[in-house]
Amino acid sequence: MLNQLIIKTMPLIPRGIIHQVAKKYIAGDELSDAVRVTQDFQKLGGKTTIDVLGEFVTTKERALHEKEMVSKVLDAINEYSLDSYLSIKPTSLGLGIDEKFGYENISAIVKKANDLNLFVRLDMENSPYTSLTLDLYRKLRAEGLDNVGIVIQAYMKRSEDDIKSLISYKPSIRLCKGIYKESPDIAYQEREEVRNNYKKLLRLIIDNGMYAGIATHDEPLIENAEYLIKERLISKSEYEFQMLLGVREEKRNELLRKGHNVRIYVPFGKDWYGYSTRRLKENPDIAGYIFKAIFFRN
Repeated sequence: MLNQLIIKTMPLIPRGIIHQVAKKYIAGDELSDAVRVTQDFQKLGGKTTIDVLGEFVTTKERALHEKEMVSKVLDAINEYSLDSYLSIKPTSLGLGIDEKFGYENISAIVKKANDLNLFVRLDMENSPYTSLTLDLYRKLRAEGLDNVGIVIQAYMKRSEDDIKSLISYKPSIRLCKGIYKESPDIAYQEREEVRNNYKKLLRLIIDNGMYAGIATHDEPLIENAEYLIKERLISKSEYEFQMLLGVREEKRNELLRKGHNVRIYVPFGKDWYGYSTRRLKENPDIAGYIFKAIFFRN
């Protein structure tokens, strides 16, 4: 109950307090921090995806700045031979400002990645951008760019149809629960509803020969995925588990020891507040750390 109360009053909590708690889940302010975290995780046998924090950009100038930043991520992955790829939020590159402008920016980044033999994941944001992002993916593939993947959110009621519409592309799909607040008309609200849909969607992805990025920290969903992998004799080249930096590290390492491919999401940058508050709302148990940070600061 206390944790839920803290979550509801989060807008009133000083940003410094939230940052003190959330910094465990962010590599740092600079690209060099993401490189360091990736290199450290590679020593354990893992992989990463690097994300520049920032979304819902409202000016073309800012979008061009974000384009320059993600371009530098590609340079760093290439320079340091990192076992990593780039994740981009389409609105950070201008998709919410002007579709043509956003597409040109994103296409340029995916083409650069293709030239470097690198992969790019189009992140999925909230529902106003679902169709736009899927259309963006299709346009990139129509250009012959197959070094790009998509994200599907299991709490969205449309997701089964979206996956079926992509079958011919044999896409790399990162399947997550979804974290943005959406209407009950378009998104499942109850935990078991989301879990059941996740399980159904994962089977759909696997049964149709798509690459599965199994992005979850939920124990029943991890167990279900491991059962499917064993039952269907799925090759390691066809799937990976994905987790967030700083979350369920013991489970992450256990999956590595079992021989699974594991990738962690490594965000960096100064625009950390929106990402951090969504992560905290997703896991109210973390709110207890906020309470301690407020009342037990040194």
